[in-house]
Amino acid sequence: MPRPPEVSQVARSLPGAVYSAFAERLARHAGETYPLHVGDTWLEPPARCRVSDLDRPGLHRYAPPAGLPALVDALVERERTRGGAACERANVLPTVGATGGLAAAVATLAGPGEEVLLAAPYWPLIAGIVRAAGATPVPVPLVGAPEDGAPTDPAGVVAAVRARITPRTVALYVSSPGNPTGRVLPPAWLEALVGAAREADLWVLSDEVYEDHRYAGPEHVPVRALAPERTITARSCSKAWGMAGLRCGWLVGPEAVIAAIRGVTTHAVYGPPTPAQEVAARALAGPGDAWAADARARYAQVGREAARRLGVPAPEGGTFLWLDVRPALAGSEGGLDALLARCVDRGLLVAPGPSFGPFPGHVRVCFTATPPEVTLRGVDVLAQVLAEATGR
Repeated sequence: MPRPPEVSQVARSLPGAVYSAFAERLARHAGETYPLHVGDTWLEPPARCRVSDLDRPGLHRYAPPAGLPALVDALVERERTRGGAACERANVLPTVGATGGLAAAVATLAGPGEEVLLAAPYWPLIAGIVRAAGATPVPVPLVGAPEDGAPTDPAGVVAAVRARITPRTVALYVSSPGNPTGRVLPPAWLEALVGAAREADLWVLSDEVYEDHRYAGPEHVPVRALAPERTITARSCSKAWGMAGLRCGWLVGPEAVIAAIRGVTTHAVYGPPTPAQEVAARALAGPGDAWAADARARYAQVGREAARRLGVPAPEGGTFLWLDVRPALAGSEGGLDALLARCVDRGLLVAPGPSFGPFPGHVRVCFTATPPEVTLRGVDVLAQVLAEATGR
């Protein structure tokens, strides 16, 4: 029971800096910098879909807690076309980014003493979101080398999930295309994950914020199409149309749970900013698809080149490369922190693997955070640091 100046145990467990304590050090770097640690884009949002383009009165007013009607109608139409399952207005809820949506969903479904399985490596904020609800995040490694215990087929996926289910487990979180891996999970894997969740009567939290940015690999399968009765899907204007600073996303799910989540969001944040909902509705009216197609082509090009320079497979989707840097850590003092420090000394910041689960020998690189020419110079810095560390 905290008393001033103490705070709660949950609050103490959440780091103030999600990715790295090196960000402040990077800010003091004298030369060019390469902040490739945060998932953002160098591109501006679609034309006529920016706050500066808005000219109607009333944008300073509250929007309804259920969302602007024009936006909700546009989202329903999008989900009917692309979501793979029936959708009505009661199935959709605009949220304060996908982050706010997932936070409200976890708060609705999980509580103290309960557990949420996280397909790992995972988007780093989800672990803190689960802890903030008083629940326990439980990593389920799905992507990685077989020698590290990652499954290689649907049966292995089911076994990995079953091995971590307890009577306290209430939900399973999965992301495809993946952050940080850049991988699109095969349909058979998604079917296996949903089957395991159904068998254990779990909710499924499907993070599909990178659905518009798929370059290779299997076709994207909307998880809600596989289990609409238990799936809550998160989508994001931040990733779809380069609107990260506007904080607007949406959830899709069963009517009853969406209504309960709306109650949580109303009491926590009321709703997304009205201007953000307005520009999201504009993007859905047409400009968003054209912007996403152009961004997808640009992202794919720089992603392939960054992967080539680092000697890793090209991303199948998303905006990240996931690197196993354990060879560069072997026999060196300081481990991953020392490697990250050497990068920062040359102006480069990448995200450390432990932010994404039990991966102390990995780093994540965002290849869309800065213009391509800057990104590739940063990638060259990383390649040089790794080469020096391995004696190549």
